[in-house]
Amino acid sequence: MNEDEKMKHSTRSLQAMRDRGEPIVMVTAYDATQAAHAQAAGVDMILVGDSLGMVMLGYDTTVPVTLDDMIHHAKAVRRGAPHTMVLVDMPFATYHQTTADTVRYASRIMREAYADGLKLEGGKKIIPHVQALVQAGIPVCGHLGLTPQSVLQFGGFRVQARELDAAQKLHDDALQLQDSGAFMIVLECIPSALGTLVTQSLTIPTIGIGAGDACSGQVLVYHDVLGLGMHLRRPKFVKTYAELGEKAISAIRTYKEEVKLHEFPNSDYRYDIAENTISSLSKHPNREEKS
Repeated sequence: MNEDEKMKHSTRSLQAMRDRGEPIVMVTAYDATQAAHAQAAGVDMILVGDSLGMVMLGYDTTVPVTLDDMIHHAKAVRRGAPHTMVLVDMPFATYHQTTADTVRYASRIMREAYADGLKLEGGKKIIPHVQALVQAGIPVCGHLGLTPQSVLQFGGFRVQARELDAAQKLHDDALQLQDSGAFMIVLECIPSALGTLVTQSLTIPTIGIGAGDACSGQVLVYHDVLGLGMHLRRPKFVKTYAELGEKAISAIRTYKEEVKLHEFPNSDYRYDIAENTISSLSKHPNREEKS
């Protein structure tokens, strides 16, 4: 069995990885090509993040992303990575009304995108919704710290939980999410020491993104890893492993110049036909002459 056909992870196997101290690797991807790359590289999980609003759709925040947007991209990711565990973000305002609404919206994602679980942002306020989803048989991943759907409340993208009260609240929220049945929690943009404390306090895995190296695993966005987000702000916690955006611009520029200079397409990129065929075709009448 090759790397992209290995057994797909489950909540149970991820827990086993956490228990034996094996780091979990997650990448955020948004379409079939990106997902196929992630699967071929052998990542443990793919997250279809609502960050697609900024990365793929050009919004300033994740707030405008709709349920249909998430399902559309999640279906593409699933097709590109059928053998990899895929989590999907529930978008803004789909789990803040009644728990019945939450389960209905979540069920659409699970059924239509063949998702393996869902991620929800927030702590104490969303506990009833987490419990309702878990009761419905849906694996839930929590998300604490910098929660992008609340960025307008935060006043921008900035490090969270630096003060004692905020750090204590995040720690308590993490415990409540675990007690409510969440199988994993993403910790974003918080002090490393807090990431360590929360990870040590929980029995379920934590996935860090700007939360230090003590988390059970890490997640980065596909475009950040490859240097493709030329239009995106690159946070301090991002390590870029290749600058493919610059290479892409250079390649497109070269293509443009070759077309302008009539260098492309040359004989290597054209289809040929016998000269006598063209000669006969040019002599063939294309319409009857009018009398």
